[in-house]
Amino acid sequence: MMETKDKKKNWYLSNFEVFEKNLDGETSSQLHSIRKDAISRFVELGFPTTHDEEWKYTDVAPLARVPFQPVFRHRLDKLTMKDLERFPLGNPSWNRLVCVNGFYSKDLSSITSLPPGVRLGSLATALKSDSGITEPHLTRYARYDDDAFTALSTAFLQDGAFLYIPDGIVIETPIHLLFVSTGQETEFISQPRILIVVGKSSQATIVETHVSLTKNKYLSNAVAEIILGENAVMEYDKVQEESDSSFHIGTTQVHLSRNSNFTSNSISFGGALVRNNLTAVLNGEGVECTLNGLYFATGEQHVDNHTTVDHVKPHCNSHELYKGILAGKSRGVFNGKIFVRKDAQKTDAKQTNKNLVLSDDAMIDTKPQLEIFANDVKCTHGATIGQLDEDAIFYLRSRGIDLTAAREILIYAFASAVINRIKIELLREDLRHLLHVQLEKLHQGEVIR
Repeated sequence: MMETKDKKKNWYLSNFEVFEKNLDGETSSQLHSIRKDAISRFVELGFPTTHDEEWKYTDVAPLARVPFQPVFRHRLDKLTMKDLERFPLGNPSWNRLVCVNGFYSKDLSSITSLPPGVRLGSLATALKSDSGITEPHLTRYARYDDDAFTALSTAFLQDGAFLYIPDGIVIETPIHLLFVSTGQETEFISQPRILIVVGKSSQATIVETHVSLTKNKYLSNAVAEIILGENAVMEYDKVQEESDSSFHIGTTQVHLSRNSNFTSNSISFGGALVRNNLTAVLNGEGVECTLNGLYFATGEQHVDNHTTVDHVKPHCNSHELYKGILAGKSRGVFNGKIFVRKDAQKTDAKQTNKNLVLSDDAMIDTKPQLEIFANDVKCTHGATIGQLDEDAIFYLRSRGIDLTAAREILIYAFASAVINRIKIELLREDLRHLLHVQLEKLHQGEVIR
């Protein structure tokens, strides 16, 4: 067993050495020092196991066994705008940044009208042209000292999406960050990074989507760092709709300043094994933080959502609603932590996790957690696991609705409680379509109870 673990580590270490030799003089940069620290830390940590408390219910052994080949160079694989039309999410009029296998694609992106001073583009370019913005923030929030996947991402950090919004800017139209995984000769790992820095009193809506143009096995190891200045407002909608043969590890670190307002809507439909890590640090008074999530798993999918809301300062509010739908032999995991630090008096934190289990073989592990070190707070959490309401089904059938349609109506209503919280009407419509696609899967041999 130890020999197998060492072999996995050596595989990525040897790939890092190849990567390092092709950096063309960049090895003396501050960033590369961070990369070297990160690969050393990855070698020390290794991939997590179910003996690690944070990974108790998610076994990444199937992922760790695969010798994924890191993608070093940008490859379009002859992709065109037409290839992207198969993905219904978003609107062509939005500013759209496209990354292919983790690398920014200028040809596929459409960045037209942005207010003066706003920068949207390649992270690799920003590392050179906007180092005054990137250096104080990149890798500062997504820590790699205790997380193997973040360490791996940081070790091979090259490109991704960069967004900077100066103070006092309101961007009315959503910005779409589209990450596409496409064909490689071997099983591959793409590691896109996202860095978003929003100035004081600025506002924006971001849509992050992950999709596949390949049925080959691959790992998408995505890391995002989002920093909101004082009084900034952001809605951040992440949609994961990758192929059933893919693995997705997503880490999002959000740093919130005084009186900022952040809303996250996380939607997971695809992937064989999915892990979403979302951490929000409320580091200023008067912060409002809302985390919503929907995960719908069929077949043998495994979807794990780990959220952390860290109340550092007083007079902050957080609200969290995650809903799961599990069918077939799928498995869901929800682990929600709320930390209230000793100085975070007058905290108001609410967390709810609700799950609908549609088959005898589907499973859900839910673990809400509160750690409170202040004495003047309001904190609640709750979790439920249930099946479709037989009385509701009977009522619908008594109105002439057949059994299949009755069940669909109830599942749709359950999921819509999250989808309807998204402010963008077009995105809500697109997600309702994807929800219907998921419901169609339930009629392909899966038993609903």
